[in-house]
Amino acid sequence: MVDTNTKSISLNSLGIKNATVRYQLTSSELHKETLEKGQGVESSLGSIAVNTGEFTGRSPMDRFIVKDDITKDKVWWSDINLAFEEDKFDKLYAKVVDYLSEKEIFVRDSYACADKNYRLNIRVVNEYPWSNMFAYNMFLRPTEEELKGFSPEWTVINAPGFMANAEEDGTRQHNFAILNFNKKIALIGGTGYTGEIKKGIFSALNFILPVFKDTLPMHCSANVGKDDDTAIFFGLSGTGKTTLSTDPNRSLIGDDEHGWTAENSVFNFEGGCYAKVINLSQEQEPEIFAAIKKGAILENVKMDAHGVINFADTSITQNTRVSYPIYHIDNIQQPSIGKNPKNIFFLTADAFGVLPPISKLTPAQAAYHFISGYTAKVAGTEAGVNEPTPSFSACFGAPFMPLHPTKYAEMLSKKMKEAGVNVWLVNTGWSGGKYGVGRRMPLKYTRAMITAVLNGDLSDYTYENYHIHSVFGVAQPRSCPGVPTELLSPRSTWNNDEAYYDTAFKLSNAFRVNFKQFEEFANEEIRRGGPQRYSH
Repeated sequence: MVDTNTKSISLNSLGIKNATVRYQLTSSELHKETLEKGQGVESSLGSIAVNTGEFTGRSPMDRFIVKDDITKDKVWWSDINLAFEEDKFDKLYAKVVDYLSEKEIFVRDSYACADKNYRLNIRVVNEYPWSNMFAYNMFLRPTEEELKGFSPEWTVINAPGFMANAEEDGTRQHNFAILNFNKKIALIGGTGYTGEIKKGIFSALNFILPVFKDTLPMHCSANVGKDDDTAIFFGLSGTGKTTLSTDPNRSLIGDDEHGWTAENSVFNFEGGCYAKVINLSQEQEPEIFAAIKKGAILENVKMDAHGVINFADTSITQNTRVSYPIYHIDNIQQPSIGKNPKNIFFLTADAFGVLPPISKLTPAQAAYHFISGYTAKVAGTEAGVNEPTPSFSACFGAPFMPLHPTKYAEMLSKKMKEAGVNVWLVNTGWSGGKYGVGRRMPLKYTRAMITAVLNGDLSDYTYENYHIHSVFGVAQPRSCPGVPTELLSPRSTWNNDEAYYDTAFKLSNAFRVNFKQFEEFANEEIRRGGPQRYSH
């Protein structure tokens, strides 16, 4: 039972014995605890800054799902969804709760899914105060009244200081993130990276919603306009998903994880945002910059002696982050639900510089590109790597998708057709040449293209208004308000047709090779949505 007055709670039912439980602390209290324990420092902007330790990102090879009666025939078992034995889980769980017993523990009750019909109650048990503050920021916050009768459905147990013994425990190494659908537990150990907490629940919902609730889960951001038109932005990390959905003229629904219901509404899973801050500037991204204040948590950034952050410093990691509650953004949709999706944007940072900065997709192309989930890794991050590398992540979120990607693609295809949605492929990557030769598409032009779509300023799909890309078959607009016309054709920005087509064919071949794993599951219409020309 929860006593919200004395803020005490027993964890005996979880097997955690004699712990000093700090229940439902406020954000300010957790901020103070983190500083007092020497686990973080205060930045000049008022936020705390922490170092997540050995891991500064997710560890996909150490993410497991327990194979049981619920999951064995439904999960797409692969190198993304790794199976874990039930008895091994039970033994490892016993070790983790034993490790947490007699310690000071931070516990939070919260929930996911802003739509009451889909709500998932969560109890988060943390070893560190700043991990609990992350849970405060990222999950939805119940009222005092809601806490009185609160009954958690899922439990997250997060013990960064516990190291597994791989040989004995069945893990790959000392860190792990394991989902158990039968026991409704996300067990995380050996890593301080907070993203594992939210992605654990996201992965659980990616199974629960389509299997049991006829709802499509999406790794996307979403916002809504004054006419109640919802826009959805799919994209992998670094493509601009958070930045482009944070728009002063539209209300933010959420920045990362949403469900699209059978009633044609879109709801946020979360109560906060988790944004990349590499090269963040007040001029380029004023809303995100302003959200970094007391209550926000910066991860793995470098600061000077006065707490001034150097957002360009990537000496700890390229994946520098900030988490903050969604109410740190001024212009938000309350509750975090939108109706009537009208436009979907697939964001890709094409480091080959061959995809148009914006193009319109047919339903078949949309399904193909959704299953492909393309972006590119840039050269220069490793010695001797001089070429961009294509990176494909099915449904723009493969590491979090327990079902086969075609299941999600079929749901998306059906919803798009029923709702009459327009789908756009947006290249936020390179123009005028590949990475190292061309330059990154200026954010102001990408924003102008998205605004033109949302305002209905991009004309109807006709030959006079659109050019069909000769390799990828997508329709690129011939003009767009606020954007230099020459930028809309990637080939014309290269000034070297031979080099452009060589590179375009190289990328189209990469698409084909990647798609081979899905061909037997995809129908003829979807297969025809890919590049139709390729080099031999």
